[in-house]
Amino acid sequence: MDNALHQVVERVRAAASDATPLRIRGGGTKDFYGETPQGELLDMRPLAGITSYEPSELVVTVRAGTPLAELEAALAEKGQCLPFEPPSFASGGTVGGMVAAGLSGPARASVGSVRDYVLGATLVNGRGEVLTFGGQVMKNVAGYDVSRVLAGSLGTLGVIAEVSLKVLPVPPAEATLEFACSQADALRLLNEWGGRPLPLNASCWFEYAGAGALYLRLRGAVAAVEAACEHLGGERKDNARAAADWQSLRDQQLPWFATGEGPDALWRVSVPQTAPVLSIDGAAPLIEWHGGQRWYKAPPSQASRIREIARAAGGHATLFRLPGSGMHEGLPRFDALSAPVERIQRALMREFDPHGIFNRGRLLPAH
Repeated sequence: MDNALHQVVERVRAAASDATPLRIRGGGTKDFYGETPQGELLDMRPLAGITSYEPSELVVTVRAGTPLAELEAALAEKGQCLPFEPPSFASGGTVGGMVAAGLSGPARASVGSVRDYVLGATLVNGRGEVLTFGGQVMKNVAGYDVSRVLAGSLGTLGVIAEVSLKVLPVPPAEATLEFACSQADALRLLNEWGGRPLPLNASCWFEYAGAGALYLRLRGAVAAVEAACEHLGGERKDNARAAADWQSLRDQQLPWFATGEGPDALWRVSVPQTAPVLSIDGAAPLIEWHGGQRWYKAPPSQASRIREIARAAGGHATLFRLPGSGMHEGLPRFDALSAPVERIQRALMREFDPHGIFNRGRLLPAH
């Protein structure tokens, strides 16, 4: 055990002995996500570095405090990438935060989520024990599901020390098409295209100056992308400009996401791709994932109505960002889990963190 990991283990053991809560943190780019962080800071940035990378095997093993930008740069040198496009929201995001948050970017609906690319993980549990789950190949299934459970756990199961991730080659061709259309027409088109053998990768619809526009990104073999462009029509965008816009969407840097100091919060509504236009008051949403992820700006006071509408459509709603005023801090960020699912989640948390020291209250209300 090297010095950086040893220090993490000793810090956890000391916290467990006197029940001191710890706030696990990498770059802090996702501090806004989930309930308010509590406890003494456990800075994971010293535990950094790519420990193994086999481009021919499409697998990389990296320590949790490694900057996400550093990992993506190393992959890009070999013509590879993290296909799920994890958002950072700001500079300094880390690999551990990427897995703990479990958030994916524009390509999520086509290529899968963070969880689908986690092959294995090393975890420090609430007893200060170093546990290893999974491995570096898909067929190594021992503990495979445990390593995947860490994705989206927001650090409540333990300190992620290291992860092994499946990576993929950068597709040889890419194109972005723009279509002028309403929200209803965009949803109809996306569902229609989804049933065809097209190299769909990402989509985004929103209104600008009162006019709706659908952006569709195609990725794959050169022949497939070119044939799809010819078949679908639309206005083909400059690749370099489009790439910058998709990156801005990924990190929520597009002007649409700006809320300023107004009363509106940012809501993420996750529904089936086939869900119709939702009757949520306010401005038109921004829609991603071929209709499956819809962003709304609405006051936190509309929480009950927004969540009711999302449930009626077969989904759920997350209070993703509070307004700049900082009000409504006590409003739950996540929809309440069903009783059976909550029992399972709390049982996992007790097993991995019996003293309840990790990111207390970040995912579920503390008992």
